[in-house]
Amino acid sequence: MVVDAGLPAIGTVLLAAAVDSINPCAIGVLILLVSTLMASVKDKGKMVKVGLIYIFAVYITYFTAGLGLTAGLSLVPLWIAEYISIGVASVVIFFGLLEIKDYFWYGRGFSLMISPENAKRIHELSQNVSVPGILFLGAFVAAVELPCTGGPYLAITLLLSQNFNLTAVMLLALYNFIFVLPLIIILFAVFFGARIQDIKMWKQKNRSYMRLLMGLILIYLGWLLMLIANGTINLG
Repeated sequence: MVVDAGLPAIGTVLLAAAVDSINPCAIGVLILLVSTLMASVKDKGKMVKVGLIYIFAVYITYFTAGLGLTAGLSLVPLWIAEYISIGVASVVIFFGLLEIKDYFWYGRGFSLMISPENAKRIHELSQNVSVPGILFLGAFVAAVELPCTGGPYLAITLLLSQNFNLTAVMLLALYNFIFVLPLIIILFAVFFGARIQDIKMWKQKNRSYMRLLMGLILIYLGWLLMLIANGTINLG
């Protein structure tokens, strides 16, 4: 039995974006940036300005990359797209299992995280609080944290490519807004008096639960792509 699903339900997009947004990698980089800003910039207003520029750069980089990927995938012939769906679904499910592994054994064995070399580079780039420097930092972070955040996004772009139109673009824009929303909340929480050390401790305490949620949603998205590939669900 084939199910005609149209575009991915908005609930699927919202759920994937919400889980992706609490990824420890994305939150950890913002904590590093805010810590650096608090040490070098005493004016909280400037801290918010620089932080928003960074978040804007992350948003634009992710949205532009997702838009290009979705548009490109929409041009792929259907018979090839079926194999791509199977391949992507397999990768996404594997990533999900890795994330669930980190719930039980965090950091042991292979994990989806920013490499030590890129983490060092991010730390160096965060020292440059000029507007061009922060814009570059946001774009750089968006690229190198893909091992952490790319699984859900890849699945969603593939789903949206099945029926690429204005609605799909709006859903992609919504996904990316939700993705950066926790970063905006953290930034303004610090502005209004929250201690960055408390936020860092919260992140450390809950990172395994973040990984578990990420793993479960990745397996769900991979399963959904498999159903599309074998014709059980028809998005056309």
